[in-house]
This record gives sequence, C-alpha cells and structure tokens, in this order.
Amino acid sequence: MASKYDNSGFGTRAIHAGQDPDPTTGAVIPPLSLSTTFKQSAAGVHKGFDYSRSGNPTRVNFETAVASLEKGKHGVAFSSGSSVTATILSMVGAGSHVLSVNDVYGGTYRYFTKVAPVNGIETSFIDLKEASSIKDALKPNTKLVWIESPTNPTLRLADIKAIAEYTHAHGALLVVDNTFMSPYFQNPLLLGADIVVHSVTKYINGHSDVVMGVAVTNSDEIHEKLTFLQNSLGAVPSAFDCYLARRGIMTLEVRMQRHEQNALAVAQFLQTHPKVTEVIYPGLESHPQHELAKTQQKGFGGMVSFRMEGTLDNVNKFLGDLHIITLAESLGGVESLIEVPAVMTHASLSPEQRAALGITDTLVRVSIGIENQNDLIQDLDNALKSAY
Repeated sequence: MASKYDNSGFGTRAIHAGQDPDPTTGAVIPPLSLSTTFKQSAAGVHKGFDYSRSGNPTRVNFETAVASLEKGKHGVAFSSGSSVTATILSMVGAGSHVLSVNDVYGGTYRYFTKVAPVNGIETSFIDLKEASSIKDALKPNTKLVWIESPTNPTLRLADIKAIAEYTHAHGALLVVDNTFMSPYFQNPLLLGADIVVHSVTKYINGHSDVVMGVAVTNSDEIHEKLTFLQNSLGAVPSAFDCYLARRGIMTLEVRMQRHEQNALAVAQFLQTHPKVTEVIYPGLESHPQHELAKTQQKGFGGMVSFRMEGTLDNVNKFLGDLHIITLAESLGGVESLIEVPAVMTHASLSPEQRAALGITDTLVRVSIGIENQNDLIQDLDNALKSAY
C-alpha cells in the first residue's frame, strides 16, 4: 500500500495518500464504494476487488493513508479497536504466552483475561516503567509483547526502542497501541515495533461518529496473516465508516496541534489549583518520564489525568457542574470529554488491581478537545469550586 506521497510532509500525506482524483470523472474526492461485489471480466479475473469483505476501494484508500502516516508499508482496517486486538491474538495460537504492560486499556485487559484463555493463550501483566523489567517476565513460549505508551489512564510511558530490542532478542513480536498519541505525535514502527494499532474511533477519525480499528506493519509476512484473518474472521469496517475516517484524517495534523496546545494550558492550570493533588501529563516537567516523552514523541498529546481531593462524591459534584466538557467515555474527538476510570472505562478491573495501578475513585481523565482554551479552563475552574 505504498503511496507516492510517502516522502511528503505529514499534512500532505494526511490529505493526499490514497486519495487520488477519480480517473473517470475527475472528482477530487474519490467516490464512496458501497458495492458488496464487483464485476469480473472472466471467471476469477477482476480489477483487484471481488467481494467487499475481502477488499473495498474506500477501505484501501483509508488503509493506505494510515500506513503512510505511521511510516508503515501496510495498513489493515477493522470494525473496532477491540477486533484488532482479537485478530492479532489469533495470530499467536494456542499454547502461546503474551506479555502485556499492566496499565492497559480496560477492554484489552478484558480480552486478555476473559477471552484469550478460552483460546489457550496465557497473558502476564508487568510494570514496564523500567524496560529491563521485561527480561525476567519473558517465557519460552512468549510470542507477543503488547504495550501502550502513554498508558490509559495514568499516562505512564514505556521505552519503545529498548523494549523492542529485548522483545526481538527473545524472538517475539512487539505490538504498540498508539491510540493516545496518534501518528502525528509518535511512530512506533520507527522505534522498532512490529505492529502499531489504533482505535480509529479516537484521534484518527476525530469526530466521535465512527467505531473502527486499524493495524499497521512493515512486515509482508505479518500483513499476509492479518489480511487472511481480516477476511476469515470478517470483522471489517463498512465502506461508509472508512469514508468518514479518511475524511477525518485530513485534519489530523491541525487537530493534534490544537489538542496539545489546549491540553498543556489545562494541565498548567490544574497544577495551580488547591483542590487538585496531582496532574499527570507527559508535557509537564513534573511528569517522571518527561525526558523519555521528548525522546520518542514529537509532542505530548491531548490527554490529561488528574487527582482531586476528597471522595467520589466530590468528583460527581464537580462533573455535574461542567457545562462545556461532557461526561462520557471515549476520547480523541474535537469535543472535550471527561470520565472517572475507576467506575467507567476500567470498572472491569478488580478493586485490588485498580489500587495497584493508582486508578482511584478521585482519578479523573480528560480528553481535551479543540474548543476555546479559556472556555475550557473556566469550565473546570467553576466546577471545581462547586465540588467542595
């Protein structure tokens, strides 16, 4: 899925990769291909498409664009981020071991602990604040290492390059969930990852109206396995969703710039608030891995987590008096969203597991949108005042 724009700047690739004008009509935006099947000139002879589960022009357009933005060779799109996880785990086979960062998205944790074992796959969870910790956790049958950086929701970083070296020395594959950073701020393939995954639902689409996932790789062998499973398992996105997500990508660069500007301003404001006990944002010098963030990322993203004084009752009073920021799960849209991981996105973890990860009842996660910066800060300030 190489694109002639692969050596162009990010914004140029976001607009043009896979998005050539229609050769028949000259339409600048290629038409949306809703057809489920395609005419063949002879039995088994076609123009690259025969059935839309196996391949669709609009989906290829999207896959080409994401691969280009991630500096990868192949993109493979799926109906959700969770179906990406399930498909990749289907590659490793029964009797395999997966090693995952412990502070992982709740849905990924749920799959690793509730579904994968039924298929004969064991998963261990490890704190990867120090990359060398991975050495003692690898097992003879470890086939896959799965990390997020930053993690969800405590925004811990993993040294992707170092972990890739340990993983490859063991003969395993490294998967990096890059959802929080987007391809604009981080490209894990350049740091040694074998597969990069995204919940397209989040920053890539960016408008909270599509549920999708994608995997990107430079390996022809991995790509062949993923496309076989994509077709066999059938968890493919609709052409219309691919069209919307491809449309969203066009503004990814400018959106991520605004997300980051707003997030830094909000984080700096929260640091000064007397009712906020901790602000977690990799762009702050107070973040313990700020220097690592500067090394492997091109920016710091739009996600901010913070801890409030008091109890969940104070948090709910605070949430109830927000007028611009919306209480809702998910992230990465143009609108600001806020949630309490302990009782929302990470409720599937046990209380003991949440405590070990620092996911307390007063930990709040905010996906900072692209609204007016002063309005966001005023909304938070007013709500914090009413919470006590």
